Amino acid sequence: MNISLRQLKVFLAVAEHGSFSRAGEDIGLTQPAVSRCIRELEQELGLKLVDRTTREVTLTEVGASLSATLARVLDELESALRDTHGLAEERRGRVRVASAPTISANLMPECISACAARYPDITLMLRDQVQTLATDSVRHGEVDFGVIVASEGTDDLVGEPIMVEPFLVVCDRSHRFAKQTEVTWKELNGEKLVLLDYASGSRPLIDRALAEHGAYCQVAQEVGHAITVFRMVEAGIGISVMPALALPAMPGLAANGPEADSRLVALPLTPQIDRTIMLVRRKNRTLSPAAQSVWELIQQISASAPQPLASGKSRK
Repeated sequence: MNISLRQLKVFLAVAEHGSFSRAGEDIGLTQPAVSRCIRELEQELGLKLVDRTTREVTLTEVGASLSATLARVLDELESALRDTHGLAEERRGRVRVASAPTISANLMPECISACAARYPDITLMLRDQVQTLATDSVRHGEVDFGVIVASEGTDDLVGEPIMVEPFLVVCDRSHRFAKQTEVTWKELNGEKLVLLDYASGSRPLIDRALAEHGAYCQVAQEVGHAITVFRMVEAGIGISVMPALALPAMPGLAANGPEADSRLVALPLTPQIDRTIMLVRRKNRTLSPAAQSVWELIQQISASAPQPLASGKSRK
C-alpha cells in the first residue's frame, strides 16, 4: 500500500471535525484537497471510511475503528520523532580521535581544552599515533575520525583539509645556513639530514621535494619523534627538514620564532612547499552528534591558528 502520513492526518482531521471544510481550515488545505486525500486513502485501503451527504460527514464503522487506533499510533509516532530530534541535538558522550604526533603535540591540546570548555558533557579521547596507525584506526572504526597529514593512499576515506603549513630547514646556529634569511631546496644538496621516518605522513612529501629540486642528501638518521630530530641536530649529526607545526617542540624555540638562547634556527625553504593537515573519517558512516561537534570545533581552531613561519614566496 502507498499511504502517506499526510493522508492519515487529513482523515483524522475529518473524523474530529465531521466536515471537510472545517478539517481543511484546521490543517491548511482547501476542501477539494481534503476530499482528494480521503478518496485516495479509501482507494488504497479498498474500504469506505466516510459517508458524506450535503449536510454532514460521518464515519463508517470501519472509519470509526481506524480513527480510534490511528490517533494513538500517530501520537506515538510524533513522540518518537521528537525523541529522535532530541538525539540529533544531544552533545554528550565520548569521542575518540586519532592524530599524528606533531599534530597531537601542537594542535590537539588546544582542541581538547576548548572541547572541555564548550561541551562539558563530551569527553575527547586522543589516540596519539604515527600516521599509518592513525589512518588504520579510522579505517577499522577504532576512532570516530582522525587528524592526519594529507597523503596518497587515503582515497577510501572522506577527507577535509583544515590547515596548510610549510616545510622549514632546521639547523644549528653554527651552520652556514643560520646566517641566511631563507634556504633553497637546491642548497640542501650534499647535506646530512636527520628526518622523521616513513611512519610519518611528512616523509614522502620531503623525499619528493628533495628529488624534484635536485638535492641529493645523506640521511644520517631516521627517527620517530620531532623532539629526537631536534636533539640530534643540536648534537651536530645533521640538519633537518620539518613541518612548521613541529616547531613548538624545538628546544628554545617558541611557536612564533627563535629565542635568544636557542641553539637551533628554523628557516623558510624556497620555493615554499606545504603539507596539508586534514580531518578524515570513514565513507558512508555518519558521525554522531558529539563527534560532529568535535569535528567542527577542530575546524574552527585550526582556521584561527597563527600562520606558521613561511617564506612568503610561491607555494607548490
